[in-house]
Amino acid sequence: GGCLFDEPYSTCGYSQAEDDDFNWEQVNTLTKPTSDPWMPSGSFMLVNTSGRPEGQRAHLLLPQLKENDTHCIDFHYFVSSKSNAAPGLLNVYVKVNNGPLGSPIWNISGDPTRTWNRAELAISTFWPNFYQVIFEVITSGHQGYLAIDEVKVLGHPCTRTPHFLRIQNVEVNAGQFATFQCSAIGRTVAGDRLWLQGIDVRDAPLKEIKVTSSRRFIASFNVVNTTKRDAGKYRCMIRTEGGVGISNYAELVVKEPPVPIAPPQLASVGATYLWIQLNANSINGDGPIVAREVEYCTASGSWNDRQPVDSTSYKIGHLDPDTEYEISVLLTRPGEGGTGSPGPALRTRTKCA
Repeated sequence: GGCLFDEPYSTCGYSQAEDDDFNWEQVNTLTKPTSDPWMPSGSFMLVNTSGRPEGQRAHLLLPQLKENDTHCIDFHYFVSSKSNAAPGLLNVYVKVNNGPLGSPIWNISGDPTRTWNRAELAISTFWPNFYQVIFEVITSGHQGYLAIDEVKVLGHPCTRTPHFLRIQNVEVNAGQFATFQCSAIGRTVAGDRLWLQGIDVRDAPLKEIKVTSSRRFIASFNVVNTTKRDAGKYRCMIRTEGGVGISNYAELVVKEPPVPIAPPQLASVGATYLWIQLNANSINGDGPIVAREVEYCTASGSWNDRQPVDSTSYKIGHLDPDTEYEISVLLTRPGEGGTGSPGPALRTRTKCA
């Protein structure tokens, strides 16, 4: 995955995207000198934004990597501008298992420095998963250069960016908070930014950080008031002064508490009791069903009660004669907030005494 760009970039396994607006150029000022003072020297990959309208994109693709051990991707970048306005945005993406591109994990859009700067990527996506790093430039409409050089895959941890340990999938019931725990090896300081990044779902801000030793911390993130729309893949992110650390993707599974589709059925009726069939085999939402309850009240709403039920039929006793009642069934699945709304009500009347 590394490349110094002394040889054609294709010999490193690098390639240009086919669905972008233009290509990166490979430049070697040692074999082809330039008098342009804004151009860096050496051999590198370059985007020249001169003459290009705002919003055009160029993608440079690294070969797919399948690292089984801790490693660090290190690269240098350069930004210069003839007008001192940013010539464009330099983004880095990490695409996992040929999945969607997602959001950038790193970007730079600051003032042109005309110097080479270094950044590192601590990517914790391990075998059997594979990933691909993609460099993207989005033009700003201003003239200038953006370049990258000396991309290295180092067989040791990053020195200025923490590495995340594997994060676990989370399952919650809709409406609850989903908490992701992200453990990392390395140091974090006050200026670091931590967040939970999702694919096609909202990002989640940092809830709290707990430092367990000089080289270990745990960051917690909450996806609040979850709905089915929040279900998907999330990964832990940290942006440091030196670069960025990213975890594997974990799945957020959001289950809908179960609700019976039909009302209970009346089996028999007396002056002081109602015998019902729960009729709750067909549901909206998710199982498995771990508890059933019958909720009943007078039609006038003057009082109500709820009773647990462990069979498919239930006798509601101690009722008033010649009184109308509404009866519903509630179902519960595992986990906090697993009880669904009451199902459709059966409306019926006890006999006269």
